[in-house]
Amino acid sequence: MGHAFYKQPFDFNSSESLAFSTHFVCAMVRKPGVTPGNGIAFFLSPSMDLSNADATQYLGLFNTTTVRSSSSRIFAIELDTVQSAEFDDIDNNHVGIDVNNLTSIESAPASYFLDKQSVNKSINLTNGDSIQVWVDYDGAVLNVSLAPTGTQKPSRNLLSRSINLSEVLQEKMFVGFSAATGQLANNHYILGWSFSRSKDSLQSLDISKLPPYPRPRKARGKPDLVLILLLIVLGIILLVILGGAYLYRRNKYAEVREEWEKEYGPHRYSYKSMYKATKGFHKDGFLGKGGFGEVYKGTLPRDGDIAVKRFSHDGERGMKQFVAEIASMGRLDHRNLVPLLGYCRRKGEFLLVSKYMPNGSLDQFLFHNREPSLPWLKRLAIVKGIASAIRYLHTGATQVVLHRDIKASNVMLDSDFSGKLGDFGMARFHDHGANPTTTGAAGTIGYMSPELTSMGASTKTDVYAFGAFMLEVACGRRPVEPNLPIEKQFLVKWVCDCWRKRDLLGARDRKLSGESSSSRSVELVLKIGLLCTNFVPESRPDMEKVVQYLDRLIPLPDFSPDSPGIGILTPVMVGDSSSVISNSSAPASESMFITHSIQYGVGR
Repeated sequence: MGHAFYKQPFDFNSSESLAFSTHFVCAMVRKPGVTPGNGIAFFLSPSMDLSNADATQYLGLFNTTTVRSSSSRIFAIELDTVQSAEFDDIDNNHVGIDVNNLTSIESAPASYFLDKQSVNKSINLTNGDSIQVWVDYDGAVLNVSLAPTGTQKPSRNLLSRSINLSEVLQEKMFVGFSAATGQLANNHYILGWSFSRSKDSLQSLDISKLPPYPRPRKARGKPDLVLILLLIVLGIILLVILGGAYLYRRNKYAEVREEWEKEYGPHRYSYKSMYKATKGFHKDGFLGKGGFGEVYKGTLPRDGDIAVKRFSHDGERGMKQFVAEIASMGRLDHRNLVPLLGYCRRKGEFLLVSKYMPNGSLDQFLFHNREPSLPWLKRLAIVKGIASAIRYLHTGATQVVLHRDIKASNVMLDSDFSGKLGDFGMARFHDHGANPTTTGAAGTIGYMSPELTSMGASTKTDVYAFGAFMLEVACGRRPVEPNLPIEKQFLVKWVCDCWRKRDLLGARDRKLSGESSSSRSVELVLKIGLLCTNFVPESRPDMEKVVQYLDRLIPLPDFSPDSPGIGILTPVMVGDSSSVISNSSAPASESMFITHSIQYGVGR
C-alpha cells in the first residue's frame, strides 16, 4: 500500500465554487506473468491519515468497515485493474468515479477518443505504458479523460457526470494518490502532476521532460519453451479445425445416390444447388408449412424462381417407385399444371422442386380475405383451367395420373392469376386400360368420395374431389365447416338443400352477390359440382364431359336435388387436427404422407 499527498490541504469553501482541475501522468508496471494489483486512484480526503486502510485491497483508501460507509468524505477517480463483484465492477480494466466508497457512480472501460477516426480506442492500464489523465470539475459537472503520453487531450470525455460534491468536500481537503497491491509485486508511478482550483490556471505538463521509469523486461528461459509448446498446441488445433471444416462441408452437401437413379438423372438436382438457391433454407424465403413438409422460395440461374418442398422420409422401401413417379410427373406438360422440375434426395430428407407461383394458393383468396378479391369470371377461368388439367391427367398423359388430393389449397396462382394444379405428393400412375393398384384411402376430408375406403382411388374419386372443389370456389367456403350450424356444416348437402328450396344461388359466395350478370354461370358450376359429387361413382361424369359442360358444348343431364345420389354424403368422425389421411396399408412410398386417420360411418 502506498500514498502520496500534496503537502498542504486545499481550501474548499462551500460558499464559493468547488471547482478544481488536475492533469497527471501515471504508469502501472508488473512483471511478466504476474497478476496485476488493484490499480491506482487520484483522490481528495479530509485527512492524510489513512493508516487504518487495508493494505491488500480497496485501493489503499478503505478497510472492511469504512468501504461500506456513506460518510467517509472521500472522493476518488479509480484506475481499477481488478473486477470485483462486490462493487459491481464492469471489467478488470476500467475508470470509475467513486464517492465515499468503491461502488462507482459512473464507470467506463479504459479508452480514449480518436478525433480523426471518431472512435474510442482501448487502453491497457497494466501493460507498463504511461497514461495521461485529466479530471475537471466546474462545481456541477465532472469530466474525466484518458490518453497515452504524446497524445493531445481528447475532444470527447471518457466520463461526464453531473454531481454535487458539496456534501463530500470539506473546507480543507488533501489531494493525492493511493494504491494497494497486497502480496503482488507491482509498481505504480506518478511521473507528472498538475493541480489547480481553477481550470484556467492549471499548469500544463511538459511530457518531454517526464522522468524515466523501470519498464517490464521480457522473461527468459522457460517462457520460450512455453511459447514453443503453445505454438505446437495451436498448430494441432488449427489442423483439427481445418479437418473438421472439410468434413462439415463435405457432409453438408452429401447426398444419397443409387444406381437405379441414373435413368432419372435429368430430373435430379444437387443438394448444394438447392441449399444455395434457398440461401440455406433461410426463414426469409419460407413460404408455408403443410402436412407434407415445409416450402421455401429459391432462385436458380437456369430455372429462375422455384419452390422447394422439403420433408423427411424413412428407409428405402418404395423409394425407387417414388422417384420413378416423380420423373414421370416431370414429363407432364399442361398449362394448368404447376411445372415439377425435379427432386433432390439425401439421407432422411427429400426435396421436390417446382416452379414458383407468385400469388400463392387459391384458398388464401377464398377463405382468408386476401386482396384482391377474386371476381367470378376469374374464378370461372380457374375452374375451367383445373378441369382441363385433370382431363389431361386422366386421358392425355402417357399414363393415367390419379391426383388424389384436388382442393383449393393445392391450386396455385401465377402472376396472371391463372390456376395451376400442384402438389402431386399423393399422385399415383397406372397404364391406360389397366385397373389402378392403389387401395389405400388418402386425401383430405370433404373431398374424399364415399367408395374410397372400400374400392380405392380411381378417376371417379378425382371427379368427386373436383366437384367439391367447384362448390368451394362458387360458395367461398370449405367442404366441411364444423363450426357452422348442423344444416350448413357439409357443403354438398347444404348446396343441395338450397336447390331443393329453389334458392340455389343462395349458396353463392356473398362476395359475388353484386355480380348479377354471373348468375347463370354460377348456377351451372354449382349443378356440375353436385353432379360430380354424386354418391354413386357410375353416375358421375368423366372429366371430358365436365369440360364440355363448363364450355356449354353439351347440355347438363336432366337431374334434380331429389335425383338418386345427389346431395348424399358419408359423415366422418373427425379429430380436432384431422385433415389429411392415409390407409395404414399404403405402401412405404405413400406412408411418408400419412398424418392422421379417421373412421367412417354411413348416412345422409
